[in-house]
Amino acid sequence: MGPTNLGPTITSGADMAPRTPLETLLLDRLDDEKAQDIVFIDLAGQSSVADGLIIASGRSQRHVGAMADHLLRTLKDQGYGRARVEGLPGCDWVLIDVGDVIVHLFRPEVRGFYNIEKIWSVDSGHRGVSAH
Repeated sequence: MGPTNLGPTITSGADMAPRTPLETLLLDRLDDEKAQDIVFIDLAGQSSVADGLIIASGRSQRHVGAMADHLLRTLKDQGYGRARVEGLPGCDWVLIDVGDVIVHLFRPEVRGFYNIEKIWSVDSGHRGVSAH
């Protein structure tokens, strides 16, 4: 029996390999915006929620808000339409739902508190192999 894929692939930095033009657009824009600790989680075939999650941090509420605004403008300009957005007034955690990809932008303290990367990691205690 070959290896079993127990969960999504989580990559960051130079290891990130987006599969679609949308993922590439979002990751490149976040890099241009000086987002910190950018992580891409490939959920293709793992979740009905989305095919990918992008998680990034901003230095402050203002930086998170500016990144969100610029991402939304880029998506609209590139023909992806209007994305659904939550969290813009406070800018501690902004969620941008583009359909196939969901982007989470955090202030570092808030990101550390919610630790979304761990929720999706293979090592999470909430994931396991189900017996059939």
